[in-house]
Amino acid sequence: MKHSTRHRVVQVVLYGLLLGAVVLAAIFADWGLLKENFTKSDVAKQLFPDVITVGVRNTIVYTVISFLGGLALALVLALMRLSTSRPYRWLGTIYVEFFRGLPALLVIVFFGLGMPLAFQGWQPPGGFVGSGVVALIVVSAAYMAETLRAGIQAVPKGQTEAARSLGMSSTRTTMTIVLPQAFRIVIPPLTNEFVLLIKDTALLSTIGMQAGQREITTYVRDMMSANVNATPLVVGALFYIIITIPLTQLVSWMERRQQRAR
Repeated sequence: MKHSTRHRVVQVVLYGLLLGAVVLAAIFADWGLLKENFTKSDVAKQLFPDVITVGVRNTIVYTVISFLGGLALALVLALMRLSTSRPYRWLGTIYVEFFRGLPALLVIVFFGLGMPLAFQGWQPPGGFVGSGVVALIVVSAAYMAETLRAGIQAVPKGQTEAARSLGMSSTRTTMTIVLPQAFRIVIPPLTNEFVLLIKDTALLSTIGMQAGQREITTYVRDMMSANVNATPLVVGALFYIIITIPLTQLVSWMERRQQRAR
């Protein structure tokens, strides 16, 4: 049997198995019970409009603050990683490797619950939520720093050499020649990081927050507990999908555009 024929046979078998699994699930599922527990309309109606005006709004606000703060810190870290000074390179490397090696949840718990214990109740502005957002900034900066470093290194060295030959200082060359091109290169992966941050805001639910500070996950979890029904989780999942899918499609479009440009 030819390789191409064998490949098509394997694909047909896999599709058949998948279709069979879906059919069996549809046959044996208790649709009445599923509808009662996951798509109860009267429970879903109770979520509106607060799920949007509180949950979605706070999720977007926390994401934007975390992203902008993380991006600013990431730029400093990326430049430290590329510095000719060894102490700066070491500090940047230690920071990036340390926070990339820790689970984001652990960092959030440390900032939200550990720091008040260690520093006699001190917390950043915003209480528990402020501590959680700071933790997201710290963690996201470690990942975005590597993305920015790769983007800076991807800028052709001839650009820097040409600028220096015209008498531009190293700082001016970096700020006006290298960084604008680097940011253009790393827009798709940075957008991916923004999408990840949207989902990571759900981790803030572990440290507690007031009613008006709840993001999507905390809001639907509280509503699920109040109604003893999983319908709020389904509604929350739909809102995450509505927010993230357009962004992921935007990333795919930007990547295709960059490939055509090359």
